[in-house]
Amino acid sequence: MAGTRNFSQTALRLWRHRWQDDADTHRAIPQELVERLARRVAASEQRHSGEIRLYVEAGLPTSYILRGATPRERAIAMFSKLRLWDTANNNGVLIYLLLAEHAIEIVADRGLSQRVPEAEWKAIVQRMGTAFRDRRFEDGLTQALEEVSALLVQHFPLAPGEVNPNELPDEPVLG
Repeated sequence: MAGTRNFSQTALRLWRHRWQDDADTHRAIPQELVERLARRVAASEQRHSGEIRLYVEAGLPTSYILRGATPRERAIAMFSKLRLWDTANNNGVLIYLLLAEHAIEIVADRGLSQRVPEAEWKAIVQRMGTAFRDRRFEDGLTQALEEVSALLVQHFPLAPGEVNPNELPDEPVLG
């Protein structure tokens, strides 16, 4: 019976992820919003030495679903793929949204994660979740960007006159 239940759960999860597609991602995050978010990321990065990336995808790849991977595992994989671990001060941050599971993950590199308690990251995710449940994606992402920026300014501020070289693109990635 346990094998049937596991198969049924996997099949249901696979259906839910295949039901969502790029059109769902673009409805949630239209091109105009992508451009506004890119400007907000760029403005944020003028205040600290960190790098922030946003990644939004409708559903997990089939291989992730079949092996029972979590949204957190996917977020960590995307953190690596987007080279956020490769910043000069180890202070990159990924804000990851998985629409099919209404999942939000924040992955911070070791330079910042050592300084910010897990409870603080969870509180940011919880506030984002409230906005997203109301389909206020721009509000939730903007608030999260502001909160992550404040943490980066607190722990990795730029000195007067210092310029943060843009190590990574500012545009959100729609997967």
